[in-house]
Amino acid sequence: MVKSKKFILVNYFDGFPKDSDIKLVEEELPDIKDGEFLCEAIYLSVDPYVRTFQHRMNEGDTMIGRQIAKVIESKNEDFPVGTNVLSMAGWQTHSILTGNQGVVNLNKMAAGIPLCQALGVVGMVGNTAYFGMLDICQPKEGETLVVNGAAGAVGSLVGQIGKIKGCKVIGFAGTDEKVNYLKTLGFDEAFNYKSIDLDETLMKAAPNGIDVYFDNVGGMFSSTVIKYMNKYGRICQCGAISQYNAKEFVLVPCRDHIVVGQELNIRGFIQASYVKRHPEAFKQMSEWYLQGKLKLETHITEGFENTPSAFFGLFSGANIGKALVKV
Repeated sequence: MVKSKKFILVNYFDGFPKDSDIKLVEEELPDIKDGEFLCEAIYLSVDPYVRTFQHRMNEGDTMIGRQIAKVIESKNEDFPVGTNVLSMAGWQTHSILTGNQGVVNLNKMAAGIPLCQALGVVGMVGNTAYFGMLDICQPKEGETLVVNGAAGAVGSLVGQIGKIKGCKVIGFAGTDEKVNYLKTLGFDEAFNYKSIDLDETLMKAAPNGIDVYFDNVGGMFSSTVIKYMNKYGRICQCGAISQYNAKEFVLVPCRDHIVVGQELNIRGFIQASYVKRHPEAFKQMSEWYLQGKLKLETHITEGFENTPSAFFGLFSGANIGKALVKV
C-alpha cells in the first residue's frame, strides 16, 4: 500500500486564510482495481478561486485544485505507467484515478512546451485569458485595453493576447518589480497601482478612453476604470481578488449611469463554461507559445509541505506569473 499526504480543509476561511484552517494528514491508499491507475504528484496549482469556492467543499475534504502527476502503477491501458496526467486530484501527493474523471493525458501535449505549462499557458489560466479576451472582450486593432492583476498568470497572458490583436495595452500591478516584468512582455504602459493616482494615470495613459477592460480585482479600482470606458466598451469580470477576504461588503461609487450611457457590455466569466471548446484554446495558445508570442513566468515553491504558504502568498501579491508547488 502507498501512503499519501494531503491537506484538508479544517475550518472555512474567515478573512485571510491561515495555517489553522488547513491540516496536513496521511492516509493509506488501497490497491488499485481494474480501470484505475495510481498517480504521484509532480506539480500542484494554487489558485485564488479556491478561496471563493470553499463552500463547495465540506470541512475535512481534500483541498481542491489541479495537479500534474505521473502514473506509477496502472490497470488502465489508456494510462500506462510513465504517463503524465493533469487532474483535479487536489492538494495530495498520491491519488487513485480512472479515465472517467476528466483526466488529461499530457503525453499528447505539443512538443517544446514545458510540462508545467499544462497548469499555465495550455491550462486553466490559458483558457481563462483566451476565452475571456476573444469571446467576451473581442479586442480590435487600435483599441485600448486595461488589465489589472496584470503580473498574475491570467493578467499577463491577457495583456500579451491584447498585443497580438493590435491593442494598446495598459497594465496595473502591485510592485515596481512586477511593473518591470510587464514591460518585458511588451505592455505599452505599466504602473504600480499602489504609488499612483489612478484617475490621473488613466487620463494620461488612455487619453482617448478605454475600449476593453479585463478585471481581475474588482472594488474601487473597477469603479474608477468605468469612468473612462468608451461607447460600447467591453468588460470581462473575471476576478475580484480585492474582495475575496473581506469580512464586510466594500462600498464603492455607483457608476450605473455610465454603464447605461456608454452602453457598456459587462459580463462575469468562468472558464469552465467553455469546457467543450478547451481544445480550441489549447491549440491556439500552444501555437502562440511556440512562436514566442506568449510567455508566462512560473513562481515555483519547493516542497509539498509548503503548499499552504504558496496559497497564502497569492493574497499578498507574492507571485509573478503562475504560482505552482513542485512536490
